[in-house]
Amino acid sequence: MKILSVNAGSSSLKFTLFEMPEEKELISGVFERIGIDNSFYSIKLNGDKIKKEIPLNNHKVAFEILVKELIDNNIINALEDIKGVGHRVAQGGAYFDASVLATPENLKIVEDLAPLAPLHNPPALTGVKAAMETFKDATQTLVFDTSFHQSIPKENYIYPVPYEWYTKYGVRRYGFHGTSHKYVYLRVNELLRKSDTKVITCHIGNGASISAVKNGICINTSMGLTPNAGLMMGTRCGDIDATVLTYMMKTTGMSAGEVENYLNKESGYLGVSGVSSDSRDIEDGIKNGDERCILAQDMYVNRIVDYIARYYVELGGIDAIVFTAGVGENAPDTRAKVINKLNILDIKLDENSNNTRGKEIKITTDDSKIPVYVIPTNEEVMIASDTYKMIK
Repeated sequence: MKILSVNAGSSSLKFTLFEMPEEKELISGVFERIGIDNSFYSIKLNGDKIKKEIPLNNHKVAFEILVKELIDNNIINALEDIKGVGHRVAQGGAYFDASVLATPENLKIVEDLAPLAPLHNPPALTGVKAAMETFKDATQTLVFDTSFHQSIPKENYIYPVPYEWYTKYGVRRYGFHGTSHKYVYLRVNELLRKSDTKVITCHIGNGASISAVKNGICINTSMGLTPNAGLMMGTRCGDIDATVLTYMMKTTGMSAGEVENYLNKESGYLGVSGVSSDSRDIEDGIKNGDERCILAQDMYVNRIVDYIARYYVELGGIDAIVFTAGVGENAPDTRAKVINKLNILDIKLDENSNNTRGKEIKITTDDSKIPVYVIPTNEEVMIASDTYKMIK
C-alpha cells in the first residue's frame, strides 16, 4: 500500500512516498518558494537527486506536479494507487493524543488552534486541502507534533500562572517534535532489546527539545505552549525571565509583536554569536577564536545538560540517552561537550564512534554506565505508519 507523508509550510511542501507496511521509501523531495518568484522542486529517487525550476503558484500545483513525477518515473500507474496521505500538524492542543482522520470537525479544531502555532497550523491546513483536491479517493490523516506529549502529568504541564489562564485560554505546556521523540524512543528500545525503559530523547536541531520517556509514555518535555520554550535554539531564546518581555517593551517602546519576533527569530545561536543560527557556522567561529561563538556554544551545551540532568532525576535513573535531528545527528563536537559534562553520571564517550555524522551508532564505551546513541530521526515513516494503521 502506497502512503504519502506530507509536511506543508507556508511556501514549501516536503514529501516522502512509502510502500507500507514494508516502510520502503520510494521517493522523497521538497517543493520550495511556493507562491514566490524563482520557485523550484527537488526529488530524490534511487539515490539520485534532481532539481527543476518551475512556477509553483500554490500547493495544489505542487501536488499536481508531484503526481506527474510519480507517474513519469513509473512509481505509480494512476492517482488512485496512493491510498493514504498523512499530514504533519504542529499543534493539536489537548484535543488529540493520537493521529486522527482529517474530518471537517478535526480540521476545524486545527484551524481554531492556529493562534497557538500561527507559523505552522495554517500552512498545514493549506496542504491538507490541496491534497484533498488532488487525491480525492485517498484517506487523509492528521499526525500531530503534540500528541505524544499528551501523557504528561498535570503537574508538569500546568504553568504557575493564574489557573484561569489554563481553563479559559488554554495556557499550558503542549510540547512539540513528538513524532520524532516517539520514533527514536521506539528505535532505541529495539537496540536495547527491551521495552520497559527510561530514556531521555534529545531532538537537537535549529529547533530543539528534550523529552523524558518512561515505558513508552512521555512524562515531561522542554517545549511549552509554543516551540519557544526550553532549550536555546538556532534563533529562539528558549527559557528566559518572563519579565524580559515587558521590560524591553517599556524601555524601547517595542510592540509585543516586535519583541516576539526578536525572541523567535533573532535570539539563540544567532542572537548571542551575532554570526549565524547554524551550528556549523558556530563551530567555524570557535575554530577561529570568536569569543561570542564560544559563548553561544557554551550556553547551548549548558542548557542541554541542564535538561538531561533534570530528567535523569525525574525518571529516577535512565537506560539510555538518544541524540537526533540536525545538530544531534551531525555535530560530534557538541555531543562530546554534552557527554563530558555528564561524567558525574559515569557516562564515558567513545571518541572514535562519536566522530561520525548522520549515522546510527552508540557513541559511549562499553563500560559506560549509561549508553548514548545517535539515531537519525524519521518522522515521515511514523506519519506513514500511523496513516497505514488507520486505513487498515
